[in-house]
Amino acid sequence: MRSRGWAGLTPSSDEEAISRILTAVDEEVAEHGPGIRLADVARRLGVTRQTVYRYFPNADALLIASSMRAVNGFIDQVAEHANGLNDPVTAVVECVSFGVENLSGDPQLESLLTRRNEGEPVTSLTSDTAIAFCLSVFHRLDVDWKLHGFDTAALSELAEMTLRTVQSLLTDPGERPHDGLALRRFVARWLGPAILYPRLTALRIHERQASPD
Repeated sequence: MRSRGWAGLTPSSDEEAISRILTAVDEEVAEHGPGIRLADVARRLGVTRQTVYRYFPNADALLIASSMRAVNGFIDQVAEHANGLNDPVTAVVECVSFGVENLSGDPQLESLLTRRNEGEPVTSLTSDTAIAFCLSVFHRLDVDWKLHGFDTAALSELAEMTLRTVQSLLTDPGERPHDGLALRRFVARWLGPAILYPRLTALRIHERQASPD
C-alpha cells in the first residue's frame, strides 16, 4: 500500500484504502452524478491517480465496486422481504419484483447498465460477481432448492436468468412499466415455468425409472 498523500491520513491497510476510495466515489456521484473521473476521486482523497489505479483500473471499475458495496445492504433487504416464502416461484418472483421496484430510478445503476463506451459492451448484471450475490440471496431464502430439483449448476443458471430478467426490466421497462401486482403476474407468467422445470424434469426421470419394462 502506498503511504504518500491521503490528506495526511494514511490508511492502515489495503482494505481501508479501498473503503476510503469507494466512499470518495459515493461522494462524487452524490455531488456530480455517475459521470465521474478517476482524477476527481484521487483529488478528493489527496492522492495521485496512480494510487487509485493501483486498486482500480478505470472509472467504471470504481462505479461497479461502489455499487457492489451498496448491494451488500440491499441483499439483506431482499432476504428479509422474502422471509417465510418457501415456494421457489413465489420467492424468486418476489425477489425480482422487489429488486426492480427498489432499484428503478437509481442514477448510478442506470448509468452503469446503459452507458456504452465506443467498441465496448454495456455493463452486465450477469458477471460472476453479480451471480455470486444473487446466489447468496437464494441461499438465504426459506426454499429447499434440492427438493425442487436444483443442483449447484441449475441454481447458478437460475441466478443468471433472474439477473437477466431484472436487467431487462430496469433498462427497458416499456411504455407502460409493470408495477405492483401486475409486475408480479408478469414475472411469474414467464419466469415461473423456468423455475418449475428442474422439479418437473426430475419427476419425469423418476417415473421412467419406476415404470416396468
